[in-house]
Amino acid sequence: MPESNKEALQRLDAAHHLHPFTDGRALQQKGTRVIERGEGVYLWDADGNRILDGMAGLWCVNLGYGRQELIEAADAQLRQLPYYNLFFQTTHPPAARLAATLAGLLPGDLHHLFFTGSGSECNDTVVRMVRHFWAERGRPERRVIISRNNAYHGSTLAGASLGGMKPMHGQGGLPLPDMVHIDQPYHFGEGRDTDPHAFGLERARQLERKILALGPERVAAFIGEPVQGAGGVIIPPDGYWPEIQRICQKYDVLLVMDEVICGFGRTGHWFASEYYGLAPDLLCMAKGITSGYQPLGAVAVGDRVAETLINGGEFFHGFTYSGHPVACAVAQACIEVMQREQVVERVRDDIGPYLQRRWASLGDHPLVGETRGLGLLAALELVADQATLQRFPTDTGAGLICREHCFEQGLVMRAVGDTMIISPPLVITHEQVDELVEKARRALDLTLSTLSNQQGK
Repeated sequence: MPESNKEALQRLDAAHHLHPFTDGRALQQKGTRVIERGEGVYLWDADGNRILDGMAGLWCVNLGYGRQELIEAADAQLRQLPYYNLFFQTTHPPAARLAATLAGLLPGDLHHLFFTGSGSECNDTVVRMVRHFWAERGRPERRVIISRNNAYHGSTLAGASLGGMKPMHGQGGLPLPDMVHIDQPYHFGEGRDTDPHAFGLERARQLERKILALGPERVAAFIGEPVQGAGGVIIPPDGYWPEIQRICQKYDVLLVMDEVICGFGRTGHWFASEYYGLAPDLLCMAKGITSGYQPLGAVAVGDRVAETLINGGEFFHGFTYSGHPVACAVAQACIEVMQREQVVERVRDDIGPYLQRRWASLGDHPLVGETRGLGLLAALELVADQATLQRFPTDTGAGLICREHCFEQGLVMRAVGDTMIISPPLVITHEQVDELVEKARRALDLTLSTLSNQQGK
């Protein structure tokens, strides 16, 4: 039998392609999944199966697949100016216009933008900016940046060090010096026997204790995701973020918000900092800035930090593709589509609340210990006993079993341990939300059956 196109691609992939965040040996045994095309909220694999993309790619395809406005913006810019750099006192129209557009959308005094190619590059840039800022202010000893356990801030050396994921730290001798961590505000996983508000305040006040333990004169910044995405859609209890901001202001510690996932409408606001009433000194964005159609990131910088950087001589930092003209043109088009179609308002007032109501209906399933969400982010916790909320033993792999059943049912839903998470395109319809929830329920039923069979052996 002649080799199919799918089989040929799998063979080439196995021979030459090293995949990110993948167990290579397991992949060699199983073979890669080949995705060929996308339209709206759906993907099609090489076998012709239609799959509802409940993760919007990697939290990024906010406007769905096949948006002609974004494709045409890229085509026009490729014809006009396919590339030029922003080094050495140079700009180009897409970067200048996008910087101004973003400054008009951002909260507070975040009036200045530094472009990168990704969220990881944003967080590397933050480290450089924060330390340079304090050095220029005559405080070079302020180098320590505080983050949280189980946070995700990218996979470069600096990004992975800022993040608090132990498996990443176990490879490559991380974290780098002067990057330390406090506990995450994960109420279900680490504090469900306590009052949520009190738990949130206690976790926030760990920041103050850490600052005092290190010495306030050494601490430069605190960085956090408004909602921890890759950590399992961890939504902090009320009171957590206001207390974090109060502590940062008390000790003059810069507040950095990583909105690579939460930015551009995901929570029903252009940026989640608005939802939480925060005034960050720096804010990182990527992913939804172009709906994933081009790689682009940006660090928004508040006036105090920007003025110090501007007056501090040359900032020896940048990337070949910082503010790539095609990426900037696509981002501009993406924002214009979102404004014209009132996508953010729709997430806040319509589709976000609808998704949360339908998602909560999964809470009656015997495998589900909690459902939670905000805007178009949602998670559910898989438990062995719904009455006691006892978790499965780690080696059971309930989340991975559920993820595979989701794929079989035509749904992309991600597993973070035994937490199942979704982040669908912002343009998803009510009918498609219903489809997503129905497929998730079928996958939960199949997972329960698989786990029951395993226990019966």
